[in-house]
Amino acid sequence: MTHDDGTPPADALRRDPLPLRGRTALVTGASRRRGIGYAVARRLAAYGASVYLHHHVPHDAGQPWGADPGGPEAVADGVRELAAPGAVVAHGPADLARRDTPARLIDAAAEALGGPLDILVANHALSGRDGPLDAVDAAMLDAHWATDARSVILLAQAYARRRAPGLPGGRIVLMTSGQDQGGGMPDEIGYGLAKGALASATRTLATALAGLGVTVNTVNPGPVNTGYAVGALRERVAGRFPGGRWGAPDDPARLIAWLATDEAAWITGEVINSEGGFRH
Repeated sequence: MTHDDGTPPADALRRDPLPLRGRTALVTGASRRRGIGYAVARRLAAYGASVYLHHHVPHDAGQPWGADPGGPEAVADGVRELAAPGAVVAHGPADLARRDTPARLIDAAAEALGGPLDILVANHALSGRDGPLDAVDAAMLDAHWATDARSVILLAQAYARRRAPGLPGGRIVLMTSGQDQGGGMPDEIGYGLAKGALASATRTLATALAGLGVTVNTVNPGPVNTGYAVGALRERVAGRFPGGRWGAPDDPARLIAWLATDEAAWITGEVINSEGGFRH
């Protein structure tokens, strides 16, 4: 409700300390306490949402940084410590490279949280198995497409099919990787192409879901130290930030959590770079 001159009443300008109270959220790729997905889940829980954390531990176990030493339950416990009274924090595995998994995951999250999903944060991605143009092959391209792009579109589809028109707080946030900034990602052809597809699809998805009252935005978090930045790489990249430090997982998480609130209801179809001034 607004005044005749279009300004909101005073009470509407005061921030609710739990702006996502009563809302439900699925965060994919939330399997490590050093990761962006974990930071996003903690922010959403701190804002009052019930949260379902998706994980695929075999992927992390195959990476140089490895899986979280405490496993998925330790990750969930770190989110539970911030949960509001009555909110639910649950978790479950899923291999999103499989064609039928996205719809199953949406159903599992909704069942665990006791109602239709309000918020979808598609944070998962396939790391590695990639290379420059001379090295990439069809299998690499297919693997990245299946996990990094196709599964995200299918998650959005399943979310939309299960959401009734007119419900408040419908939010989808996708993740890209700055492949359109500076010199692109010439050493990660498959990953860069798949993430670029999400950036290109953002406006289309936002238009398709507008009738349901759902906003769709994509965030490029820039270089974030999730445990892989060591040695010379860490120093070289840090020097490209005006502040001299890498991004931390909570840096993009603050933006993503805000996009999930009613304050961001007028923002949709945007690709937002949250890079701390990183010089490409």
